[in-house]
Amino acid sequence: MKDITQDFGTLYHPLSALVFYQTKGSGKATYVEHFDMDKNGNPINAHPLTEREAKVLAKALNTEKEKSKAFLKSNGILPTNVLHINPSENGTVLWYTKARKTKMYFTESLEIPNGTAQVPAMLWYASKQSLVVFALDKDRRPTEKTVLFHAPFFNVYEDGHVCMGNVDVNIKNSASVEEFIKVWQSYFFISYFSHLVNEHNPIKGNCVSLWKDLISTGKAFPKDVLKKTNKTIKTIL
Repeated sequence: MKDITQDFGTLYHPLSALVFYQTKGSGKATYVEHFDMDKNGNPINAHPLTEREAKVLAKALNTEKEKSKAFLKSNGILPTNVLHINPSENGTVLWYTKARKTKMYFTESLEIPNGTAQVPAMLWYASKQSLVVFALDKDRRPTEKTVLFHAPFFNVYEDGHVCMGNVDVNIKNSASVEEFIKVWQSYFFISYFSHLVNEHNPIKGNCVSLWKDLISTGKAFPKDVLKKTNKTIKTIL
């Protein structure tokens, strides 16, 4: 039989187990027994759960709880570019960035050199697992009624979702809102832009020619190439 264990994901090995015993009747008493595990995963060395072991367990559980509470909390005063936060376990952040210069990377097949280019103001909407981006035609803080434009980049679906390709997205449960934003922006711009998703052309004109020109000249992003969507900030929240 073929050994396929190398194809599995992360393998966790059992180290110990707790067994809870409880008496029957109205006045129920509970007793907890701790087992170690041998190399085959069989329980051995049964003994009552000690106070030290209970404290270690309580500390581990409390640490995870505290990490969860810290998710999307600010390190200080909330950044002014943050528009909305949902700080739940599967929370989201909505923020915007002004037009700026940034490093960009492209696959060889596009024949666009890697380099620095001006990008337009952007709207970002992210959870732990996914990222949605749009372009803005002004640098000022957007409102619920602000009309959104297609993000003028490769790897972006028509609805704004980003195809992350082989990027290993790993957002910590304890990430502050500042760290969350920084990590997502880094994921987006350090990944290699490679293709138009489902043949969706996000600009008026040729996307390859646009970025070749912006990389080579360093000139400001031409807002007139942006395409309007039928979305506003209110419709994506």
